Amino acid sequence: MRLLLDTHTFLWFIDGNAALSPAARALIEDPANERYMSMASLWEIAIKYSLGRIQLAQPFHIFLPQQLLHNQMEILGITVAHTAAIATLPYQHKDPFDRMIIAQALVESLPVISIDTALDAYGVSRIW
Repeated sequence: MRLLLDTHTFLWFIDGNAALSPAARALIEDPANERYMSMASLWEIAIKYSLGRIQLAQPFHIFLPQQLLHNQMEILGITVAHTAAIATLPYQHKDPFDRMIIAQALVESLPVISIDTALDAYGVSRIW
């Protein structure tokens, strides 16, 4: 199964946070699944890190690549098709990072592992 992790899902997973559902953790840990992180999530983490809103065990430029490699997660780049999909999305969710994740999930037919029920309004397959 191919899976797209929401930003908070990735952070909770690498932190061992109990807020991550057991079902989500099992899917992420299953080596048979392909795990993707949106470039929008990396951008969001970088911004929040630079503002001091999140702490990482090491500097961003070291920690994120290490975590992606260690957890065998691939980066899903942002394409013209993804940005075009945003132009057609209803404006129910205002967070620009989440809107990109929604667009990528729809264009790439990927389920999103996320606690965010606002994604449901877009017809995204959400797993929690």
